[in-house]
Amino acid sequence: MTLAPVSPATAASLATSRLVRLLDHDAVLHEEAQGVVVMTGSVSGTPVVAFATDSSVQGGAMGIDGCRAIAEATDLAVLNGIPIIGIWHSGGARLREGVSALHAVAQVFTAQTRASGRVPQLSVVLGPAAGGAAYGPALTDIVILGPEGRVFVTGPDVVRRVTGEDVDMLRLGGPDPHGRRSGVVHVVSDTDEDALDSARKIAVLLHTQGAVDLDRIPGRPDPSRTLPGDPRRAYDMRPIVTDILDEPGLELQGRWAPNVLTVLGRIGGRTVGVVANNPLRLGGCLDAASGEKAARFVRMCDAFGVPLLFLVDVPGYLPGVGQEWDGVVRRGAKLLHAYAAASVPRVTVVVHKSFGGAYIAMGSKGLGADAVYAWPGAQIDVMGATAAVEVLHRRELAVLEGEARVEAVNRLAAVHAEETGGLQRAVDSGVVDAIIEPADSRAMIAALLAQARPVRGLNANIPL
Repeated sequence: MTLAPVSPATAASLATSRLVRLLDHDAVLHEEAQGVVVMTGSVSGTPVVAFATDSSVQGGAMGIDGCRAIAEATDLAVLNGIPIIGIWHSGGARLREGVSALHAVAQVFTAQTRASGRVPQLSVVLGPAAGGAAYGPALTDIVILGPEGRVFVTGPDVVRRVTGEDVDMLRLGGPDPHGRRSGVVHVVSDTDEDALDSARKIAVLLHTQGAVDLDRIPGRPDPSRTLPGDPRRAYDMRPIVTDILDEPGLELQGRWAPNVLTVLGRIGGRTVGVVANNPLRLGGCLDAASGEKAARFVRMCDAFGVPLLFLVDVPGYLPGVGQEWDGVVRRGAKLLHAYAAASVPRVTVVVHKSFGGAYIAMGSKGLGADAVYAWPGAQIDVMGATAAVEVLHRRELAVLEGEARVEAVNRLAAVHAEETGGLQRAVDSGVVDAIIEPADSRAMIAALLAQARPVRGLNANIPL
């Protein structure tokens, strides 16, 4: 039953006050169950359903009634085709309710899975979220962690008793382990207010995506202005991403697998998802973790109809025993599958280089890109010319030393580049549509997006 509008002055609990802070002034109390508050309203004009676990009631533990309310709120969001935002601060299933509480938590998971890929699901963790309250956020599309947010399946006391490891909640499930090591958390916030604001921004980007307005395209800086003069120098791809977008986007999982950037933003007012190599980390190589990170982002964007832009500067896959043992083949295949299966418009811009198997994975024409552009001087090949001649002419080079070897490598590399054709061969064969000036990138991308019909994939957004 829908009740009266709620204001900060009438907020009776921490859960209610958090929801009031999250929502616009039109927040309406939908239900107050045992340990869970559900509201409807909007964020920056975008309609949403929101709920919060009430940590003042048995530590926010999830019982039969509260779980029912969360599951029904999720179904309500799906029925109306609008995002759902959950604020989590819970110790997990209620001990006093026994297996009935576990059954109720499972029903929450089932509702979240039904909603997966149909409406955006966002979780804001502002306190401990343990057991079932850890997997609740993990099943959603976006997890945002506040400064006191802690996510773990088993708490420090249990870990200490079972394994003998002495660990506290911060080290077990705080911003560093989940923002940098595990990839569970997409956004780490310094304050609760920042966490709630991030949820508002992401909900709007995913639901209220807008249309391309070509009049908004001019006026941005040349995105190549931050490229180093020496192509061998590492650089940060973030300024290039910002210059191509209308304004700075919202980066997801920025500290996990930072050799690949995943950013939500807008071009000409239209929401886009950007995947970009970052040469500042690991030289921009793809590895096991970044393949998984990019795959999850691609699937989320496809599920919600967000066009994809790939900005490419990749020398290949990171080699090494550690990578093979970490599953670079299995986890890298996730990106290949996600991109090839996507239905949304897909545009690729090769900024500097794109070599080998990583060329295929980073939005190649053969994998389904609608358009592939390259900046002047970009290199596309099985591998770099220098590396290629080291393999092809290893016997000839083995007898040379010092300057003679360097000169021979440079000479052979120049011949190899001319013979294999490089960028021009890519254009002639149709795997690159055009060589474009960096300053024209926004206009070219926007023109394609403006002509593309709105489409979204049919996939759920499984937590890869």
